[in-house]
Amino acid sequence: MLVAEAVATRRSIRAFQNRPVPLETVRRIMDQARMAPSGCNFQPWESVILTGEPLTALQQRLLASQPDNPLEYDFSAPGAIEKYQSRLRAVGAAMYGAIGVARDEAEMRAAFARDNLTSFGAPVLLLCHFPKLMKEAQWSDVGMWLQSIMLLVRGEGMDTCPQEFMGMYGRTIKDHLGLPEDHMLFCGIAIGWRDEEAKVNGFPRERVDLDEQAKFLGWN
Repeated sequence: MLVAEAVATRRSIRAFQNRPVPLETVRRIMDQARMAPSGCNFQPWESVILTGEPLTALQQRLLASQPDNPLEYDFSAPGAIEKYQSRLRAVGAAMYGAIGVARDEAEMRAAFARDNLTSFGAPVLLLCHFPKLMKEAQWSDVGMWLQSIMLLVRGEGMDTCPQEFMGMYGRTIKDHLGLPEDHMLFCGIAIGWRDEEAKVNGFPRERVDLDEQAKFLGWN
């Protein structure tokens, strides 16, 4: 698959097939992703990748737990600004519209949100963590590594769902996996084979026009 095709067809999948992913495929992806760029070659990213019984055990722990209070980091702050809140509303309306859940059906929306805890049925979950001493530049590096992984997964014909939702349960996850307390549990990535029949995997995704995001200087 060409890189452009992987970028164009990558989307957050919220319904996966019950189909295993071979270890050799996961190792190949992770080995290739090591070449992602990072400032000063710090390579700040670390991960734990689970499937089978270890994944089920973690999911059972999460289902019996509550989100961290307080959270270790805030991923929702831009929602206080209307420009960004409108983008959130648009994707929410499209997603819940695809599965037939109305805005006032709070219990059904909450149940769907809790499906994050089982990664929407994905057979593999990558959990990304790194030392809390890492600053904004290193968070950016981690993002480039995560995007590299997601595109490599797409190149293997599979799909992903990046899950900042997992960061809401960071302390529980770190305790369960024995990760250092001075690490940040940043996010998860669900990995597997998309359910092509699931409507939640096909709703249109809005993106801002290119000219709103980029200025081109120096061309006639």
